[in-house]
Parts: sequence; structure tokens; C-alpha cells
Amino acid sequence: MKDLTLDTLVSDKENLERILDNLSEGILAHDKERRILFFNRAAEAITGYRREDVVGKDCHEVFGGPFCGGSCSFQDGPPDFLEHACYPLNILTTEGGSRRVEMSVTGMRDVKGDFVGVLASFKDVTELIGLRLQTGEIKSFSGIVGRDPQVLRIYKEIQYLAPNDYPVCITGETGTGKELVANAIHNESRRAGRPFVPVNCGALPEGLLESELFGHEKGAFTGAVRDKKGRFELADGGTLFLDEVADLPKIVQVKLLRALQEGTFERVGGEKTISVDVRLISATNRDLRNEMEKGAFRDDLYYRINVVPIHLPPLRERRSDISLLVKHFLDKAMEEGQETPGFSEEALSLMAGYSWPGNVRELQSSIWFALVKSRGQIIRPKHLPMELRELEMKKPPRGPARKLDPGSVREALTRTGGNKAKAARSLGVGRATLYRFLADLPDVP
Repeated sequence: MKDLTLDTLVSDKENLERILDNLSEGILAHDKERRILFFNRAAEAITGYRREDVVGKDCHEVFGGPFCGGSCSFQDGPPDFLEHACYPLNILTTEGGSRRVEMSVTGMRDVKGDFVGVLASFKDVTELIGLRLQTGEIKSFSGIVGRDPQVLRIYKEIQYLAPNDYPVCITGETGTGKELVANAIHNESRRAGRPFVPVNCGALPEGLLESELFGHEKGAFTGAVRDKKGRFELADGGTLFLDEVADLPKIVQVKLLRALQEGTFERVGGEKTISVDVRLISATNRDLRNEMEKGAFRDDLYYRINVVPIHLPPLRERRSDISLLVKHFLDKAMEEGQETPGFSEEALSLMAGYSWPGNVRELQSSIWFALVKSRGQIIRPKHLPMELRELEMKKPPRGPARKLDPGSVREALTRTGGNKAKAARSLGVGRATLYRFLADLPDVP
């Protein structure tokens, strides 16, 4: 009797299918023409698609686009070969829901060593991510780093927004990461894998902005030597991100409103009506309602784009994230081949006490500056930018000599029900300042 081996087991098609159907991960295999060869029971359970409805069909046609989103290697035809890759991904189920999966993809070869297709496994981590968000046991989400309660709230809002197309308006100071959040909303949505097209409305001259957004026909104006698609057309099927939206001139606001209401527009100098399917995310560091009340921003456009507002806190209001962000930027520098010796306690203390008017962008710039200055040594206060070194020379005395006093602190804590973060905001200081004050005066509750 022939000995039973793993090779003989898996060489039998039925046995192999039983093995793959017994896995908790979804398994999808397709050939070089994207024709689906196998779809296991776990894949059915995660996606809602039935095996008999997908096997033998084009992967992109079955799922209405690349199953692997923007990471798909077959969007422009089959690659020469596909190396092993792992990445997070949001997929849409047959019921229109969004599931977060961890995808692992590898190329398959035949006995001759020729590339013949792809084998993908994916694990549903939707509930796991949700649990980590609820418990605060998460340090980053979709490219955003932080676990301050205000940041965890933003993670939850992004997750909530993923299944729908509501317009989102992101507000916050310069450098707080508005484009990063817009990108995260796009990547977590059903439009992931489609274009994400950013436009900085404040960086373009008024005369060019309309053409940049809506495109133009040849001869529409001096210099228009050919037809050109605008950002709306380039974003078709995906997301258009309008940064500094408060800088839009009134004439462009009118055309933008129509494009959002009707999903149609004409290029500059053109007569043909163009239809697009675009999700709009906008951002500004100004008070849009105030701009509207001044007459600088149309009220109908304001209500159209501000359906779901998201406010990003400045870095000084989430100082507990500074050490996480420092590690994140050091890790990125290491990936780029730089020496990253780390920061001394004195340097980290200065960074924690600085107000960061430029927010996360300024923090990143300061870390790059320090890496250059330190030349591979441990980063100390002398290696930091002048703004932070000046802070060391101007350290305020500890204790009640600050502008805080026990009476106002007690009143603020009573008014906010003991919420120290809210109390600090009402007193006009950072949370770290209030915590240090309370530590110096233990008799203040």
C-alpha cells in the first residue's frame, strides 16, 4: 500500500478544496486573465458572494472594480510577476457593507516556473479594529498616528463614514493633518482603489482655478493649446479633496455648487455637459461659518459641503501623542536609511512642553532638523531648532507662579464635572500644564 503523504493529499483536487474550505481566512485565486479559479467558504462568508457566482468570471467585473483596491497589480494588464505583499484593505459586501480585511497576496508559478496567476488570502478584522477603538488599544489607523481620546474619536468618525458618500468638511489649524484624514476617509470607503485627487484652492491664481477644477477646451483662452481634463473628471469614481476651500472665488463657488448638486458641469469654453461620480471632501483652517456671514462664502455651498464636519485638534491639545509621533517619524527615517539614535529625556521633555504652532508638520520638520544636526549621536536639546532651545532658556517656574491659581482651577473643574481636558481648554492652557499644576498643589481636587 502506498504511503499517504501531504503531496498526494493536496494533489487531489477534492482534498485540496476541502483543506482550503476548512480555513478561517478567505482564499481567492485567479489566473493571468483575472479569471477566478477558486473562492473558498470563508471568502463567501466575508464578502457575501457565492462561489458558483464568481468562479470562471473576471475578478474586476464580479466585484465592480479591483477586489484588491488600489493595490491591485492587474489594473493595467497582467504583471510579469507578483512578489508577496501584505496590506490592509476595505472591501464591499453584496449588501453594500464595508469590511476591513488584512490581505496577503502572492504570485503562482507553473512547473516550468512561469507566472500563471495570483493566490490571495484575507482575514476579516472589522470587529477586532472596532474593539481596539472602543478600548483605546490602538496607536494608529489608516496612516494616522495617535491614541489621544480626541484622535480615537476621529478614527471612529472615519470608520462610520466609510460606507457612505456624505460630503465631509475637515477643519483645523495648519499642519494638523487634514489631507491625511481626507486620504484615510477615501481609503476606508468603497472608493478605495479609485482616484484620490487633491487640489489646494489657495495655491492657484483665481484665473486658473476654474480651468483646473473643470478643465478647458482648446482655444478657450490664451495658452489653451489643447483640451484638458479638470480635477473633477480625473476624480471620477473616486474622491476630490479641496484643501483651503475658503479661498474659492465666488464665481467658482457657483459652478462647484451646481457640479455637486447635479453631478454635471461644462469645461471652460465648452458646451458639452460632462457627468461625474465624485465624493467631495473639503478642508480649511478658517471659520467657514464666519466667512459665510461676512458674505465671502455662499451659504448654499456651505451647507452642501459641511454635511459631516470633522475638527482636528492642534498638537498642543494632544501632547500625549508626541512620543508616539516621534517614534513614527524616526521609524520612517530609519526606513529611508538614516541613522536614528533616538532622543535624550531632556530633548523629549522640551518637545512635550513646546506649543507646536505648526502642529504635526512642524514636529516632523523639527525631527528631520535634529537628525541632521546630531550626525548620528543621541539627540539633545542643542540639536533641536532654535524655537525649542529658546523654550529651555525661558522655562517658567513650576507651581502657582503661573497664571493659574487654585481658585480658578477649582471653579473650572467643578464647571466641567472634573473633566481635566475641558477644564484646561476653559482656562486657556494645555492639559500638560494643568496636570503639572495639580501635581504641585495636591490639595486641589
